[in-house]
Amino acid sequence: MKIAAIIQALEAIAPPSLQEGYDNCGLLTGHASTECTGIVCTLDVTEAVVEEALEKGCNLIVAHHPVIFGGLKRLNGNNYVERTVIAAIRHQIAIYAIHTNLDNVIHGVNNRIADQLQLINRRILDPRPGLLMKLYTFVPHAQAEPVKEALFAAGAGHIGQYSECSFSVEGQGTFKGSNQTNPFVGQPGTRHTEPEQKIEVIFPAYLKRAVISALLKAHPYEEVAYDIVALQQDFQQVGSGLVAELPAPLSETELLQKIKQAFGLQVIKHTPLLNKPVKTVALCGGAGSFLTKKAIAAGADMYITSDVKYHEFFDAENRVVIADIGHWESEQFTIDLLYDILLTKFPTFAVLKSKVKTNPVQYFL
Repeated sequence: MKIAAIIQALEAIAPPSLQEGYDNCGLLTGHASTECTGIVCTLDVTEAVVEEALEKGCNLIVAHHPVIFGGLKRLNGNNYVERTVIAAIRHQIAIYAIHTNLDNVIHGVNNRIADQLQLINRRILDPRPGLLMKLYTFVPHAQAEPVKEALFAAGAGHIGQYSECSFSVEGQGTFKGSNQTNPFVGQPGTRHTEPEQKIEVIFPAYLKRAVISALLKAHPYEEVAYDIVALQQDFQQVGSGLVAELPAPLSETELLQKIKQAFGLQVIKHTPLLNKPVKTVALCGGAGSFLTKKAIAAGADMYITSDVKYHEFFDAENRVVIADIGHWESEQFTIDLLYDILLTKFPTFAVLKSKVKTNPVQYFL
């Protein structure tokens, strides 16, 4: 199996177009056409992880954090990034990063954090606008159902927890083909009137190519009439953070203790407790202080994230408890997420979890 097949499986879950503008997801070293000998899943790529992959006979590392984040101007081995990249290239080990695109999908990094706390009624905290499109097309009655089936199979027609959503109205289409045509119905050179259905389906913008391809393959006409328009509403399946609920309210100290146990924490930094029950919880793996106001607006009683700066703790405004659990600690279960995604797709292939603990932060107790 080639590395390209693994990349395709990952990008079906978290398309690269969903990454943030500052990010650097994708294949960072190596070639997609290379035969894959095994995969190591990790949060970070370090020299030790490259050595681990080499020892285990794996030539692909799938990481959450891109080891190449800013521009590399030289490769002299003067820092861990340069040394890691040099080692990967020397040993012909490919590195693939799946970062904020995996953060931004509803079943991604934040969903795995919610799993650890058994949260229910999950939804995106800050849905992203401008990612949805609508297709309009016109199909003869007898072929309308096969065309809809093809569009659904390509990923169109999803609205929240509903699939195969469409709208159809009946009308009449007219057309006149030139003498160079071979129309599905009617005769060249003569205007034809055909009873048709106008079909409407919604789809994510990153599926545009696949949806159009499915339409053209399933539609019976030589020239397929269709329109695509961009929609402005939020895409509820994509965005930053997550907000959910506890199955039953807990006190703030009970929830902090639950978090400490679930994530194996030695310490939690938090804002002053408000001495009220916690029912609604917002969370964001990694650095999430930019979502504090969104957490408050969503009615969260506690916001779990990391990398909160001193002055950013004041943003809680005594309206929410901010719990900073640490960057690595918040995203540690992403390794399990990557492992599960790949093992489900490739159950007989060598998919391994890295044994290297890459957390650079230590605690003196």
